[in-house]
Amino acid sequence: MKLSAKTKIEWENIRMVPILHNRVEFALEVRRVFQEFEPDHVAVEYPDTLKGKIIDGVKRLPLLSVVHYREQDGAFTYLLLEPTDGQIEAIRLSLSESIPLHFIDRDTEGYPSDFAPMPDPYAITRIGHVTYCRAYLKMGRDHTPFPEDTLREKTMAYHLQQLSKTGKRVLFVGGLSHISGILDMLDEPQTQVIGRRVRKGVGLAHLHRDSSREIMGEMPFLAAAYEGGRSGLEELDRLKINSQLIDIARKRHWKKSKEELYLSQVRILNKFARNYAFLTGNLVPSFYQIIVAARGAVDDNFAYELWERGSDYPWQTEEPGLPVLRLKGEDLFLDNKRIRFHRQLKTLRRRLVPVPVKKRERERHPGEWRKDFKGFSICSYPPEDVAIEGYGHYLRKKALEIKTEENTRIEPFTCSILDGLDIRETIREWASGTIYVREERPLKGKVGSVVVIFDPDFPDRDGREDFPWCVTWLGEHNQESDMSFYSTPAGEVMDGPGISRCQYGGFMLTYPPLRVYDIWRDPFFHFARNKPERLLMAALDYSLEKHVVYVAATPPSGWCRSMAARLGKKIIYLPIGTFSPVTLKKIRQFHVLDGHPVRRYARNYI
Repeated sequence: MKLSAKTKIEWENIRMVPILHNRVEFALEVRRVFQEFEPDHVAVEYPDTLKGKIIDGVKRLPLLSVVHYREQDGAFTYLLLEPTDGQIEAIRLSLSESIPLHFIDRDTEGYPSDFAPMPDPYAITRIGHVTYCRAYLKMGRDHTPFPEDTLREKTMAYHLQQLSKTGKRVLFVGGLSHISGILDMLDEPQTQVIGRRVRKGVGLAHLHRDSSREIMGEMPFLAAAYEGGRSGLEELDRLKINSQLIDIARKRHWKKSKEELYLSQVRILNKFARNYAFLTGNLVPSFYQIIVAARGAVDDNFAYELWERGSDYPWQTEEPGLPVLRLKGEDLFLDNKRIRFHRQLKTLRRRLVPVPVKKRERERHPGEWRKDFKGFSICSYPPEDVAIEGYGHYLRKKALEIKTEENTRIEPFTCSILDGLDIRETIREWASGTIYVREERPLKGKVGSVVVIFDPDFPDRDGREDFPWCVTWLGEHNQESDMSFYSTPAGEVMDGPGISRCQYGGFMLTYPPLRVYDIWRDPFFHFARNKPERLLMAALDYSLEKHVVYVAATPPSGWCRSMAARLGKKIIYLPIGTFSPVTLKKIRQFHVLDGHPVRRYARNYI
């Protein structure tokens, strides 16, 4: 065994690159050593019985392939060929440079699973590959190998000795746990171990898109970053990739939910994930740990956006030219840790294995539903209509209670108890011995229209708006109000075929129905300076009652109050911050259906 200075692991003319399988740091090290060493031969830790199918699968990259076969006891074995595996990288480099390639492992059946913990590979980016391997080899000297390990290591040592006799430079890429045994055996002559020379029934299949979200060794977003920059890539930092993923999820969350993440939430997320990683003996949080942290620091919707983007491997094809294979975590004996998102179809676990849920149609390819959304005959989703009408009634009742409370007069008791004792004021002035009574003066008039402004949506410097879709809907029956609103465009975010999810920027309700002309085209309201003012003006104009409720972050302008006075109306302003953010979040989201027939199946998706 020879560990040269701090940069090499060698035996005679053989340069070794020990790896942990499916870890991107080791794939990067393989690329670095390959370019530095310029080998004449490349040897990898795969059995020769699988060589043809593995090479065919590697040539298909970045498309994902699975080599599969059946063992004598009937168990199926699957070998996923991932771009982030060091051996796969060595094979790709060998094929691209037309360098002789050797598969030197032993074909072994019934190999026991080894769940021994390994140091976090991210340490390589700080201490270097050889220092990392030195520490492991020193620590693993007392490890008792399985009998199958001894046979495999003897086989690989024999083949390496034969390659060494050529006198040419040989690059060997193999598992870190076997390097110590191989180095010990290389110092003694080895004979070829008896074993399987041919394996029948080996197949190659294309991995289904859904399975790629579930069983890849590395986070698919990280694997895509490695594959996308592979030709000119020198280093790839997991922490930076995790930060990029969080930033992308923030933008997607804003686009779909119109909810901006505060910097404090991002800091809490990162701290949560870091501490979770330390508790499990890692330096960098795993994909699962990031998702758990996102749900704790923000909410389930953001965590789902994080999962959806992070688990997406972009290289897919509709015509793979091979049988398509679907695999689950159970097929590869992956762990069973679970995480549940409280949204529709969002039940996942650590390796992102889906649990049984109600089957429903899914997009055959990304963007299919959005492309098919026509928007010529749109309608609402009735249960959401009921919810928003109920909230409108609640706001009217709340406004009356508040104004009635403001009109209440409290005075010392003299000759009449009026409308009853005022306990609060009486206790406050208990020392004076005075009893206080209250007189409730009813509010004149009722509440008609209701306006709710979630976001005033003022245009930016380039004139862009977050809620550009302006619509007026008429009530379908005498228990529904007419409604005008501005929101995100229909057809932008799809929850199902013909079902688009939107977010209100603001809306106006007025009763009775079938009276409102399209306020966004009505020239009577053109002198409104922005969309909230236009909604408030329309509410004042169409209200049959004296009072109009206005819920927003800021009170209405003096100009709107003057207009209300000229129309004989009054505006009751309620700060939006006084209402439950959970309820407002539910009310703010609604769905637009691409025609009345969609209502028949919309409940399966909403």
